[in-house]
Amino acid sequence: MALPRSPPPKECSRSLILVVVTIGSFLNPFTGSSINLALPLIGEEFAVNAIILSWIPAAYLLSTAIFLLPAGMLGDIAGRGRVFSWGTLIYTVASALTIFVPSASALLVLRFLQGIGSAMLFGTAVAIIAELYPPGERGRALGINVTAIYAGLTLGPFFGGLLTQFFGWRSIFLVTVFLGVVVLLQVSRFPALLDEPRRYVFDWAGACLSALILILFSVGVSRVPDPASIGLIGASALTVIIFLAVENRRPQPLFPITLLRENRVFSFSNLAALINYSATFAVTFLMSLYLQVVRGMSPAAAGSVLLIQPFCQMICSPLAGRLSDRTDPSLLASSGMAVSSLCLLSLAFLGETTSTGIIALILAALGIGLGLFSAPNTTVIMGSVERHDYTLASSMVATMRNSGMMMSMAIVMIFFALLLGDAPITPDVSGQFLASMHLILLVFSLLTLIGAFISWNRGRLPGTGKPS
Repeated sequence: MALPRSPPPKECSRSLILVVVTIGSFLNPFTGSSINLALPLIGEEFAVNAIILSWIPAAYLLSTAIFLLPAGMLGDIAGRGRVFSWGTLIYTVASALTIFVPSASALLVLRFLQGIGSAMLFGTAVAIIAELYPPGERGRALGINVTAIYAGLTLGPFFGGLLTQFFGWRSIFLVTVFLGVVVLLQVSRFPALLDEPRRYVFDWAGACLSALILILFSVGVSRVPDPASIGLIGASALTVIIFLAVENRRPQPLFPITLLRENRVFSFSNLAALINYSATFAVTFLMSLYLQVVRGMSPAAAGSVLLIQPFCQMICSPLAGRLSDRTDPSLLASSGMAVSSLCLLSLAFLGETTSTGIIALILAALGIGLGLFSAPNTTVIMGSVERHDYTLASSMVATMRNSGMMMSMAIVMIFFALLLGDAPITPDVSGQFLASMHLILLVFSLLTLIGAFISWNRGRLPGTGKPS
């Protein structure tokens, strides 16, 4: 006799799941933004140059980007709730081990392991929310989830700076472990509905090829200006062609080629997300170094300044999420990217004596721009697909975000390699660092301007006359 189907979770259960998923979504940005404040001290402790220092966030982003789509597919096979809990466990254990890390190489390995856990969390989180909340309520729920991400970005620099200054950078991971344990204690209460399988075949070829693409590209970028970097990046491009050919023949591909080709709203919205994160993620990394190395601020003081941008994002995101349920989300998202472009252009002209008040105003406006973009854009992506594609769409959202973050750090690494070389980032090279930062931010500003155009021209949601 067949077991009865689990009923949809009631409001209280649904709210609890949203809280748990929201805490899980908070973990990664909190740790990442906290570590950015600690990078100068980590560099001193392990005596590493600017390129190795850049790899501390980049290793995590590379790992997350590699495993996001496979994690989403695994969620369809083993269950979204189950994969979410596995990801939390991996992330928490890796964070606990990082407290005792003895070297920079060991730290890079554990950051890579954290990225695997992060992929499992982010690859299923949005799908879980979309499963539980209908279209009329989804924007609000996704806005809350995006707010958690920005809350992590908001609190990370401030508390990361305080923890680093008074207790050492390793203390950051104590907070991560505590929150991870809280989530692990609650995931057992997820309803069986979230563990129903939706596909049965794992795309091993697609997973391996996509990983190879990202590894070749990342290593190639890190080798600039070595001539070998051209060969590695070229090999990455060739692997992309092979990957697309293989995926086009598979009945259940890892990468949704058909969906991207036939659904303009889905493809343009994901491209806009990729560009947005490519142009904005490294801003905190750059500003942390600028405030501490060029301006001579302490980690706590720099963290207080960097608090402004994500705080404004955190305030703006839920409002933008609610508005996206009632009005044209493409207008909100495109406006947000346009604002971000102007702010990045302004940051490109910071000098050694620029007023802290001016810096704060620019960062506040940048936070508003990013807040206007993220929740409405995610609402459009989830609304452009059928229910059976929620996990796939969720994984794509997270893949674009983390691939964009990785691209952002890749751009930084290229300019650092060309203009700073092997020199450690100290006040002695503040002039070269400032020149690098200015060029990077000009590139970022141009990217967001292109992204705003793509966002505005994404089209309408399939099957409706409503603008996306």
